Order: sequence, then C-alpha cells, then structure tokens
Amino acid sequence: MKHETFLKDVAIGIGVVLLLALLFQVITDPGIHDLIIKTCIFGLFALSLNLLVGYLGLVAFGHATGFATGAYVFGLLMQTGTWTIPAAMGVAVVAAAALAAVIGAFCIRAREIYFAFLTLAFQMILYSAIISFVSLTGGDQGLMGGYPKPPFLGIDLSRPFDYYLFVCGVTVICVILLRQVIQSPFGYALRMIRDNHERSYFLGIQVKLYQWIAFVIASALAAVSGVMMSLFVTGAFPNFAYWSMSAEPLFMILLGGMQTFLGPLLGAFILQLLNDLVTEHTRYYGLVLGLVILFFILGLRRGLLDVVWDKVSDRRRKAGTVRPASPVTGDAEARERS
Repeated sequence: MKHETFLKDVAIGIGVVLLLALLFQVITDPGIHDLIIKTCIFGLFALSLNLLVGYLGLVAFGHATGFATGAYVFGLLMQTGTWTIPAAMGVAVVAAAALAAVIGAFCIRAREIYFAFLTLAFQMILYSAIISFVSLTGGDQGLMGGYPKPPFLGIDLSRPFDYYLFVCGVTVICVILLRQVIQSPFGYALRMIRDNHERSYFLGIQVKLYQWIAFVIASALAAVSGVMMSLFVTGAFPNFAYWSMSAEPLFMILLGGMQTFLGPLLGAFILQLLNDLVTEHTRYYGLVLGLVILFFILGLRRGLLDVVWDKVSDRRRKAGTVRPASPVTGDAEARERS
C-alpha cells in the first residue's frame, strides 16, 4: 500500500512539473514566472518548518538558520569557480544539516517558548557572524559579484526556462520525500509526541532523539530552499539570516494552514501574491499584511486550505463516503488535529 502511495505521489509530481513547464510556455510574463519560482522556494521553506510546527508541535523562531547556511555555503563554493552546481548544492545541504545537528542538540533540551527563542538566539549568532566576517561573507553587502553557473546534465541554469524547471523539479522531489517522512512510522511518532509528550515517553518513544532528527530534516530542506534562492539572486545576503526571515514561513503556515500537508505551500503563494500586488499599488505592505493576518486569525481561525478541506470532509461525511489517503492532507485523516 505504501509503495502504491509513493508511486501515485511520483506520478502526481511528474504531472505537476509538466503542467508548470507548459504554463511557462503559455504565459510569457516574467513576473508570473518569478511568482511561481518564489512560491516554490518559500513554499518548500514553509513546508520544512511545518514539519516542526504542525507535526511535532515545536515552533522555531530561528528556522532561517538552515536557509541562510545553505545559501551562503553554496554561494561561497560557486564563487571559487571549481564546483559543479549539484556538488555545491549537496555540500551546502550537508553543511546545514551538520550545523542543525549541533544546534538541535542544545535546542531540544528546551520546550515550547524556550525552544523557539533558543533557535532564534542561534540564528542571530549566525547573522552576527555573517556581518562580522567581511572578508569571507561580504559583511552587510553579502556575496556580491555573482558566480558562474556551469551547465550540468544538459541543464543550463543561466537560461530562464532551465532554472524555472529546475526549481519546480527540486521542489516537487523534496515535497514527495517530505510526504514519505510524514507517512512513515517516524512521522506518526512525531504526531504522538505532539499530542502527548509525556505519554510518548512511557510508551518507549525516544522523544528527544525523534525531535532532533526532525529538526535536522527540517533544516536540510530549508537549506535546499536557500540554495535555490541563492541561484535566483546569484548571491547571498545577510537578511537571509535575519530574524524576520524566520517570520515569513510562519506567516505562510498561518495563511495556508498547518493542519493540511500542502497548506504552507498555498500560504507561500498567497504571501508572494500579496507582496507583488500590494507593493505595486501602495507602499503600505505591512498594514495590508497585518489586516490579512487578522482576518485569518479572527475570522477563519485557521489557514485557508484547512477551511476548504474541512468543508470537503463535512460534505463527504454527510454523503457517507470514505476518504482515501490524500496528497493534500498527507494521510488518510481529514486533517491533522493539534
């Protein structure tokens, strides 16, 4: 059954990539292309954070540590001119995962708000290091001057279509892998820890170990999104490690929904669309974003995809139909209850 679900996810993923490739050819507006690219990058960033927030019940205010590490390590390697893109990307992700393994060993000792602020403290240490080591990181100017993008496997990321398809493909692969994690016994153990921390201990689950592994996985996926952002801007900048960067995926989870698997991805699209539309017509982006968030918190009281999926579930329940496993929710349940 799990093998069939995986094959179904792969088939859906291939279909999504082909559809997005067709969309690139049909819609020639570069602004739309950039919107899709940024949705993929930040959508993966938000999905990685939701592994902690939605499935483990741990809010991390310093999740951008992995994002910034991936971007900077990748950018520094590519500036040497001797690395291929896949090799540099692999090293960047491993470096972010290794850093997360060290940071996570300290952070998982704390719980709830203390965990959140401890992750933020480590992120601000990284930010300070980026600003301080000017000769290596470029300081507050970031990695300026760009870097070469040598072709690999017939893919030239200096061409807009190749880069667009690369981002879409990598995002889909990571989403499929993340769904397999969530659908595995490990993923269900995370839910148990989230729902009843103490009981999980008594049932023999190594809570701290599971939290640490989830923290490393989430940071590695954040690093992948950081690498793709580095390719997008051909560099890396200190704001990647600033505290506000960690707030963005939290907003995306809030807008799209933390109780549905693809909710954060929808939230990323909403936030990027808001950013493009509002900044084009007014300079009061913060005011508009605040009003939108208030609407979701006070009006809907949950993310948009959570609301939609609940409506669909209620209709199916009234009709007496049984719901199969869905790529929207990530499992056979209507939604994850926190």
